[in-house]
Amino acid sequence: MSIKIIPLSEGVFTIGHDKIFVPFNPSTDVLTERPTGSLLVEIQPFLIQTKGKNILFDTGLGYSLPNGELQIHANLRQHRLEPADIHMVILSHLHKDHAGGISYTNSLGIKELSFPNATYYISKKEFDFGFENAKLSYVTEDFDILKNSQQVEWLEPNGNIQNFIHFETDGGHCPYHMSFLVNSDSEHVFFGGDVAPQLKQLKTKYIAKYDFDGRKSMELRQDYVSRGKLGHWTFLFYHDVKIPYSRV
Repeated sequence: MSIKIIPLSEGVFTIGHDKIFVPFNPSTDVLTERPTGSLLVEIQPFLIQTKGKNILFDTGLGYSLPNGELQIHANLRQHRLEPADIHMVILSHLHKDHAGGISYTNSLGIKELSFPNATYYISKKEFDFGFENAKLSYVTEDFDILKNSQQVEWLEPNGNIQNFIHFETDGGHCPYHMSFLVNSDSEHVFFGGDVAPQLKQLKTKYIAKYDFDGRKSMELRQDYVSRGKLGHWTFLFYHDVKIPYSRV
């Protein structure tokens, strides 16, 4: 394969109307014992290796292990990679379960970027929207470090990154949500963030109440499935508790 996909799962969680992510053990916990309306989700950033680049798609919750190590750093080290080995961090949007690992506080109490040598790619409109709407879903402390960073590349609504990653502002989940298609030789890997977070949502017409525009998200998924079948895309699923990636 010219594209290697490495899921970096942070585990399974439930999330309710309070937007708090509570760890869930599928072997011992019971979903119906959680508050009514709780969703069961995986939190799963992805490492993509292609064209000599280590590319991270979204950054997880930003939680630390009991020893103080950032979980996404520990996950990378399981694959013999250090945080400094990441070349690109590409962000679909800045909700806290996707942007929590952008930065962290080091042992000296200083906030720094979690991936010191990476270029961070994010929509400037999404960044500004996150600050203007700081509440349960947006935690500005996670991403305010990007504001004046020399390591940020602000993305236009649509375009290409380094001529092999196509991106589109599709909205749906939040007004400036972005989706990405990685192209390498004859392989194509699609990351739809929270517009296409689970395989089952691609197989059924599903309007999610948690989306900014649920109907638009549903229509986008149908469009992506049609394009993906024709183009033989592999879809990455950030919130699927069983299937991290698949063709449809």
